Amino acid sequence: MATTRIMSLHTGKGRTVGRAIQDIIDYVENPDKTDGGRLISSYQCDSRIADAEFLLSKRQYLAKTGRRRGADDVIAYTIRQSFVPGEITPEEANRLGYELARRFTKGKHAFIVCTHVDKAHIHNHIIWNSTTLDHDRKFRDFLGSGRAVRRLNDTICVQNGYSIVENPKRRGKSYNKWLGSKPPCHRDQLRMAIDDALARKPADLDALLKLLRDAGIEVSPRGKSIRLKAPGRKNFVRLDEDSMGADYSIPSLLAVLAGEKQHTPLSKNIRRADPPKVNLLVDIQAKLQAGKGAGYARWAKTFNLKQMAQTLNYLTEHDLLDYADLSAKADEATGRYHELSATIKAAEQRMAEIAVLKMHIINYAKTREVYVAYRKAGYSKKFKAEHESDILLHQAAKKFFDESGVKKLPTVRSLQAEYAALLTEKKAAYADFRKAREDMKELLTVRANVQKLMGYDAQEQEKEADRREEER
Repeated sequence: MATTRIMSLHTGKGRTVGRAIQDIIDYVENPDKTDGGRLISSYQCDSRIADAEFLLSKRQYLAKTGRRRGADDVIAYTIRQSFVPGEITPEEANRLGYELARRFTKGKHAFIVCTHVDKAHIHNHIIWNSTTLDHDRKFRDFLGSGRAVRRLNDTICVQNGYSIVENPKRRGKSYNKWLGSKPPCHRDQLRMAIDDALARKPADLDALLKLLRDAGIEVSPRGKSIRLKAPGRKNFVRLDEDSMGADYSIPSLLAVLAGEKQHTPLSKNIRRADPPKVNLLVDIQAKLQAGKGAGYARWAKTFNLKQMAQTLNYLTEHDLLDYADLSAKADEATGRYHELSATIKAAEQRMAEIAVLKMHIINYAKTREVYVAYRKAGYSKKFKAEHESDILLHQAAKKFFDESGVKKLPTVRSLQAEYAALLTEKKAAYADFRKAREDMKELLTVRANVQKLMGYDAQEQEKEADRREEER
């Protein structure tokens, strides 16, 4: 499961804005924590000089808006995203962190995602610039932002097949939670009272209203309309389609009383439990040798019986009673999964390349005049000190173009069009990818269970041992 926490980052005492940004980014990009810098990704900035880019954007924001904040100004925000040990790979964690940051900031802020693997649990540090990319606004923490991040994180984890915290703890309980269950709202109380009254088969509307009064509902006719109020409630509710719904309007109730239509009682949408999934059989002997007791053995026997039954049901429902068919189907599902995974990874890699290239092209164009002036000044140290951020960005862009072998710079518009096309392709592939992953997991589990039940895994091991012996 994944948990999140959002925090604001301030300058602090005795630090300049540039120094504060540098300290924050140096910590999250620590090579000892990010596998030598391999587990770092970025959006609309270069992670190697992100501190200079963040500082430049703040200067551009000040020049554009004239707004200046004091020492309490938020220079950046961070989300710490943690995962359960053993549930996710570092690369996948970084990808989910990137998706979380991109969707939460709506692509309006530059950010970096650093995945730390120095602890038992893999976790991400997501840092995004408080200033927007167009330098005219700043991100402001809002009431409920932590809950919004958690919900978005839960959505992303569920979409990608990872666990979430089902019932997160809060500092306190609401009245309804403390009470034990959420009471129905006023309108639902009235609808349930009408359902009970209609179940008694009243002859007409007057008889129905009498039954409601007997149940404690206050009835107040007003002109052609009728108003109702449940006990303990403050306001009346009109008995019409807008307030109570089409099935509880006066024309609908008159039709039910006249026998012209059937009344449909109030029903809530109930989330049905997912069908049981097939799980791998437990190796009871291995567990007993590892120190498990007799109680565990009894539980494991029951568990294995249930899994054998579910395995047989799956084989019957999917017409895979022949092992060769099952094995071929599992191999086909595995191939389909890897094919879609490769497609998505290729699209993501190209999108990341486009984002970095676009960022360098924009930085190169913005800082070109400053760098030309710096060159005309004979590479003056004084000039460099006054325009250090612009010069660093220009030099980083030029170095990137040289290392990438880019001779002719593409237009930003063409890159945006290519990025949009790749994003559409990736989103379309994700639905098939998730289904392919679930199909593969289930088929591989079923095949493993069949192999264990039929002794195929032992036979394969014997064949492998014989082959190695022959090779010697």
